[in-house]
Amino acid sequence: MSSHLKQAFALTQSLYLKPYSNHRTLTTVLNLKPFNSKISNFMRNGLVEDAQHLFDEMPQRNTVTYNAMIRGYFQNGFHEKAVSLYKQMSVRDIFSYNTMIFGLMKCGDVKEAEGVFESMKNRDIISWNSMILGYVDNDMMSEAVRVFVAMPFRDIVSWNLVLGGLVKVEKFDLAVEMFGGMVVRDVASWTIMVKAFVGAGNIVEARRIFDDMPMKDVGAWNTMIGGYVQQKFVEIAQGLFHKMPEKDGNSWSVMIDGFLNVGRVRDALRLFHEAPQKHRKSWNSVMLSFVRNGLVREAHAILEKVPFSGIVSWTNVMIGYFNREEVENAMRVFQLMPCLDTAVWNAAVFGLGENDQFENGVRLFIKMKEDGVSMDEATFTSFLTICSNMPSLNLGQQIHAEAIKVGIDCFTAAGNAFITMYFRCGNMNSALLEFKSMACHDAISWNSVICGLAQHGLGEKAVEVFEKMRLSRVEPNKITFVGILSACSHGGLVELGKHYFDVMRNKYSLKPTNEHYTCMVDLLGRFGLIDEAMDVLNEMSKDGVEVQASVWGALLGACRMHKNVALAEIAGEKILDVEPCNSGVYLILAEMYLAEGRREKAYNMWFRMKDNGVKKQPGCSWIELSVGGKVFLAGDRAHPEFESISCALSLIYHEMGFQTPISMLLQRILEEHLSNAEIITNGKRKWIFLFNL
Repeated sequence: MSSHLKQAFALTQSLYLKPYSNHRTLTTVLNLKPFNSKISNFMRNGLVEDAQHLFDEMPQRNTVTYNAMIRGYFQNGFHEKAVSLYKQMSVRDIFSYNTMIFGLMKCGDVKEAEGVFESMKNRDIISWNSMILGYVDNDMMSEAVRVFVAMPFRDIVSWNLVLGGLVKVEKFDLAVEMFGGMVVRDVASWTIMVKAFVGAGNIVEARRIFDDMPMKDVGAWNTMIGGYVQQKFVEIAQGLFHKMPEKDGNSWSVMIDGFLNVGRVRDALRLFHEAPQKHRKSWNSVMLSFVRNGLVREAHAILEKVPFSGIVSWTNVMIGYFNREEVENAMRVFQLMPCLDTAVWNAAVFGLGENDQFENGVRLFIKMKEDGVSMDEATFTSFLTICSNMPSLNLGQQIHAEAIKVGIDCFTAAGNAFITMYFRCGNMNSALLEFKSMACHDAISWNSVICGLAQHGLGEKAVEVFEKMRLSRVEPNKITFVGILSACSHGGLVELGKHYFDVMRNKYSLKPTNEHYTCMVDLLGRFGLIDEAMDVLNEMSKDGVEVQASVWGALLGACRMHKNVALAEIAGEKILDVEPCNSGVYLILAEMYLAEGRREKAYNMWFRMKDNGVKKQPGCSWIELSVGGKVFLAGDRAHPEFESISCALSLIYHEMGFQTPISMLLQRILEEHLSNAEIITNGKRKWIFLFNL
């Protein structure tokens, strides 16, 4: 028995017993009022088991006891227990019926509530109003009106419930008609109508009703100010705000939000300092607006001075620095924060990954683990993004094992991250196995598989998965069609790609974006259908879609493949207009000119590239070892083991040429330098470290 129950029963021997007599016997009857109050307190504080134990141990119970238990069950989400206990009651009062109606309606069990209502011999105004409120909450407005009409008597609450319900379903004409027919109106009635016109965007009519109100409470003032804020009439809202006879915390918050919505961040900060009560939520909103408006350093300076700066504001400033690519400042904020929760660690790991600080992100994750910080779904998805970008299969497998240990792998978002990581690291079997083992799939799950298969050139397999997705309950979105169109492009499925492009527009009513048009141009251009690719570009212009560099890039690639220099020049110049530092375009055009023997044109392109200060990023490969990594840049002879590597490669070429068994020397060199290694290539220069998690 818990301490709460012991205290309750300790009083039964003294205070809670009273004598009761009749003509024949003298018995002791338990005074149930303190017990019933105790049950209500337990339920109010979520201590359902304690309330249940007290109820079970009570030698006597009355109707109030049952009502307290039923109401408590509904309050804490135990719908079935409430119904079961209600059915056990031998005697019910009006409160029993009303409690059941209200509770059943709140949990959406409309039919059961109707059954209780019909079984009542006597109904009070609360019974009728509970039915109206239940119908309104469950979007059954016609039924609410039917009950309202059938009521033998109504109060102002009945009228306001129906009035608010009509506004909720946007039947404003009926609401206006009903409001006009009300004999008695209270502040709530007027405020409902002000909200109705504010919600409809008719701020003029809302103000007329507001001005006609005989009495206004603070809620009515806040509603009108909020309406002006929504319409961005901040000056008018500010005028009303200063006229208010009294203000509550919501008044200040609404006005502060109004300033923030129109970018008047400093006015919002001034108003916050003027507020008699400093609400942490409003303060966080002010700081977040500073960050969103690019005033990160100003927000940081303010946080250093005020005493009520919480972890949310500090986290927003850190994220703001990450978004500005000021990683050092972001990590300085992270290190100076007085307390760090899981969300802060997650934001820091994600921010490092977004700024290509992959190794530091790994180190921070390990530090998080060593410090015993609890990890959630976001922790693993953030870290898996780093693994995907490195890409490091070994590291990704380690984090997958860690996720299984702590039970995070069962979450859909985590599973999606594992799928993406495995595909990017080239392990398609593990990616597909993870997809099959997931309990449920969302759009991201399907998209991850389709896009992953497309990236590896498995077009037909991607189409197969896409068709399975269409048979599931998950509807394809724009990203899905980017994946499937890309799969058709890589797999040479021209007619199927055209078909899916039409399906996207006609069946799913999705408007194509630049990504979709890029896929179509690439699909058609790869197989020499240059004219049709140009038709796609013309279609984009007719639809008012701006042709971005990615689309011209797809066309340039097709022209390079099919040696269409004239069109390549047009596409290349379009790209260089928006991306003058794109080294690939200069080199492709120079290469095409050389292939046609137009050396002067090629030299001019190289000179132009040099004059613009554009340099080609060198190709890069690395080898992932069990204890570290080795990076190799194209044309780099400064590597400390360059001679040994060159010797090994020479022997490999030699043995391949003569098709004889590899020599013992080569085997020894490979064992020394490449043992337990996984070769990875990437276009970026990165250094890979492996850590034991």
